Amino acid sequence: MSRVSQARSLGKYFLLVDNMLVVLGFFVVFPLISIRFVDQMGWAALMVGIALGLRQLVQQGLGIFGGAIADRFGAKPMIVTGMLMRAGGFAAMAVAHEPWVLWLSCILSGLGGTLFDPPRAALVVKLVRPHQRGRFFSLLMMQDSAGAVIGALLGSWLLQYDFRLVCSAGAALFIACAAFNAWYLPAWKLSTMKTPVREGLGRVLRDKRFVTYVLTLTGYYMLAVQVMLMLPIMVNDIAGSPAAVKWMYAIEATISLTLLYPIARWSEKRYRLEHRLMAGLLVMTLAMLPIGMTSSLQQLFTLICLFYIGSIIAEPARETLGASLADARARGSYMGFSRLGLAFGGALGY
Repeated sequence: MSRVSQARSLGKYFLLVDNMLVVLGFFVVFPLISIRFVDQMGWAALMVGIALGLRQLVQQGLGIFGGAIADRFGAKPMIVTGMLMRAGGFAAMAVAHEPWVLWLSCILSGLGGTLFDPPRAALVVKLVRPHQRGRFFSLLMMQDSAGAVIGALLGSWLLQYDFRLVCSAGAALFIACAAFNAWYLPAWKLSTMKTPVREGLGRVLRDKRFVTYVLTLTGYYMLAVQVMLMLPIMVNDIAGSPAAVKWMYAIEATISLTLLYPIARWSEKRYRLEHRLMAGLLVMTLAMLPIGMTSSLQQLFTLICLFYIGSIIAEPARETLGASLADARARGSYMGFSRLGLAFGGALGY
């Protein structure tokens, strides 16, 4: 095995470990914010919604700047700094007794994500060969599903004792991830050349095809957020108990862990990325059309299964297509800009 092939192989294992730590650290804390501040402390839901929206808008909306800076200075310093900033945001959240403190903690957490998320995505593009990216993105998404469940369960258990323990666990995981990157991540360049920040930004903005693709995804993300907000409410209304909502998330995790990788591997050999993305969107749309007319929990869960199947068809193709359109001379800038659709769509959807 050549040194380049060995570096790619070890790099992929590194990315998987890193991703699991990040996912666990995030889901230990964020799913429980509304429970802590709305249910336990009696804050208005609007105050907490503003905090969550600020985190997403800052992290995804400013991602292009984080990516451009990483193109100039490399991935390692940006990733380590960003993860420590997120740990600091969680530490501030632990002592939040006023809405403005929660907002600042979420902004700090979002700024951390702005620094570490684009270079991590660009490392995937750099280390994984084009014909393997679809399968690798599928593995990352399977990790996301498993990590979300494990993290939320751990956070829920800690919340029984003290919310400060929840935030401490999240901060500790991100500090561990920062140390892992500081110790093991080589000082790799993200792009084929050390691109100045302004040049990286300009290169992305002049790429009309990529800009159009990213902005088109705004509608996709907006609808996805709306659906994710609507489905738990519908399950609760039909079942008459909020306990039934957990089965919706169990369905999502089960489908993701069992079908995501096999479907991605089967379809990548037979269909183009654009066709897979459109097919997934079509299945998701067909699942949503009759959902307002359902009257039984069995029918609703069947349509939810269909929606999630469409999602696991579309998502790996979406990520792979975005990666294939990125210019190797400014990978960080491209991966940062690719988050803009999520920033706009998520903000509008909420």
